[in-house]
Amino acid sequence: MSASNPSPRPVAARVAKARHDLRNPLGEIIGYAEILSEETVELGLPQLRSDLTDLLTGANALLHQLNITLELDQLQERPASVAELCASVKAHAARCGATVGSLSTQCRALPNRPFLDDLERIAAANQHMADRAPLLLGDLFESEHDGLSWNTQGRADDAFASGISGDTIFFRRPDAASELEGEAAHPTDTLFLTRPTAAQVEGASILVVDDNPASRALLTRRLARSGHRVAHAEDGEHALSMVRQHPFDLMLLDVLMPRVTGYDVLSAMKADPALRHIPVIMITGLDDLDSLVRCIEGGAEDYLTKPFDPVLLKARIGACLEKKRLRDKEQLLLAEIRKAKEQSEALLLNILPRSIADRLKAGESTIVDTLPEVTVLFADLANFTELSAHISGVEMVGLLNELFTTFDLLAQEQGLEKIKTIGDAYMVVGGLPTPRADHAHAIAELALNMLQAVAEQFAQRQVPVRLRIGINSGPVVAGVIGRHKFSYDLWGDTVNTASRMESHGQVGAIQVSEATRRLLERAYTFTRRDLTQVKGKGDLTAWLLTGRNAPA
Repeated sequence: MSASNPSPRPVAARVAKARHDLRNPLGEIIGYAEILSEETVELGLPQLRSDLTDLLTGANALLHQLNITLELDQLQERPASVAELCASVKAHAARCGATVGSLSTQCRALPNRPFLDDLERIAAANQHMADRAPLLLGDLFESEHDGLSWNTQGRADDAFASGISGDTIFFRRPDAASELEGEAAHPTDTLFLTRPTAAQVEGASILVVDDNPASRALLTRRLARSGHRVAHAEDGEHALSMVRQHPFDLMLLDVLMPRVTGYDVLSAMKADPALRHIPVIMITGLDDLDSLVRCIEGGAEDYLTKPFDPVLLKARIGACLEKKRLRDKEQLLLAEIRKAKEQSEALLLNILPRSIADRLKAGESTIVDTLPEVTVLFADLANFTELSAHISGVEMVGLLNELFTTFDLLAQEQGLEKIKTIGDAYMVVGGLPTPRADHAHAIAELALNMLQAVAEQFAQRQVPVRLRIGINSGPVVAGVIGRHKFSYDLWGDTVNTASRMESHGQVGAIQVSEATRRLLERAYTFTRRDLTQVKGKGDLTAWLLTGRNAPA
C-alpha cells in the first residue's frame, strides 16, 4: 500500500480501543442498574424504579449509539458522528449524575440506607466514561490521511462458518475475510448465532479473572445473586495460582490483561492435565472475531462480550456448568468402570497366573503348555482329623485361611505359582508358567520356610498343626479348563509322584524324589528313605530334605 494511501490498521486499532474502553464503564452502569432494579422488586421499593428505569434507558441508548458510531464503515461515511457521540456521552454523563444523585437522596431516607455503595459505583463509572471519552474519540483520526480504504459488502446468506464455541457459531462474509487481509474482523462482517442453552446450574464455584476492579465487582455481584460461590483474581498469575490450589467449576477470564494475558492463562490451563478440565468462558470488550476464534481454538468453552446481557450471561454460564456436570458424571462412570475392571482382573489373577490371564483376555480359547522341567510341591495337614474333632467348623476355616495365607506370602517371596488348595492340601509349582533354572531350589526354600512358619505360628495351639510336605521334579502339562469358572492345573506323572511323596512322607518333614534330590544335592542335606508298595509306583527311593549345606 503506497504512502498516499496508508494502512487502515492504526485506525482500526484506535477504534477497537475506544469501543473497548467506553463499553467497560457503560457496562458497569447498565449492570448495576439492572441489579438494583431486581433488588427493588425483592425489597418492595417501587418508588426507586422510575429513576432506575431512566438510568437503564439512557445507558442502553448510548450503548446503541456507540456501537453504531464506532463501526469502520460508519466512520468512513460520517466522520462527524464521532463529535455527535462525544456530545451524547457528555449529555448522558450529566443526566446520569443527576439521576444517581436523586436515587442516593431517596436511599439515605430509607431504613438501612440501601444501595448507596452500588450507586457510588455507578457514579464512578459514569465519571470515568465522561473523562475518557474526549481522549479516546478525539484520537481516532491522527492525520488527514487516516481513513478506511475498504467497504465491506455482502449478505448474511453468503456467509460461511468461521468458528464455533460451545454455544455460539461465528459466520464471516467471504468478501470481508479476503479484503481485511489479516485485520481483526469487524462486527458488521460477522453473524453470531447462539444455540438454546441448558437450565442454570446453581451453586457452582466460579473464579472471575479481570484486571478491572469495577468489572470484577460487577460480575461477582451478578453471579452471587444467582447463588454461585465467587472468587476473583486481578491478574493471570494470581488466577493460575488460585486454580492450582482450589477446585473451581468455571472460570470467567478477561482476554486483555497486563503481563500474563487471558490467552496465556488459557494455554497454561489446557497444557496442565490437572486444570484442563475446568471450563473457561472468555470475556472481552473487543468486537474481534479473530480474537474470539483464537480463544475457542485454544480450548475456551465460550465467550462473553462487555457489557454483559444478564440473560445471555446466565444462559452461557448455565450451559458450561451443565456440560461440566455431564463431563464429571462421565468421568465418575469411567472411574467406576476402571475400578470394576481392576477388581475383575484381580479376581482373575487370584486363580490364574498373569501371563495366562493375559492370553485369555487376548482371545486365546485353548491354553495348553508342555513344560519339560518344573518342581511340584504338595503340603497337607497330617492331623486334620484330630483338629476337626477339637475345633468348630468356623474355627477350622479360620485356621486354614490363616495357614494358607502364610503359605501364599512365602510362595510370593520365592516367585512361585500357587496352583490350588484342595481341602487341607496346598499345591505350588516352580518353573511355571515362566521357566526358571532354579525351580527346585526355590521350592526347597519354600518348603523349609513353611515348616519354620508352622513351628513358630501354629505349634503352640491347643492342638498343634502338623505338616507333611512332598516334592518331585520333572515334565508336566499345564492348561486352563472351564469356560465360566476357570481352573489352571497341572497333569502328568511328575504331579502324581509329588503327591505320593507327600502322602507317604513323615509328619513335620520334607520328602523329595530322587529326581529332585539330584537337582539339590550340592546345596542341601538329605537322608535316604526307602518306600515300599507305593500306590501306582511300587517300591521307590525317597529322601528327607533335612537342611541347607553350609556355604563352601
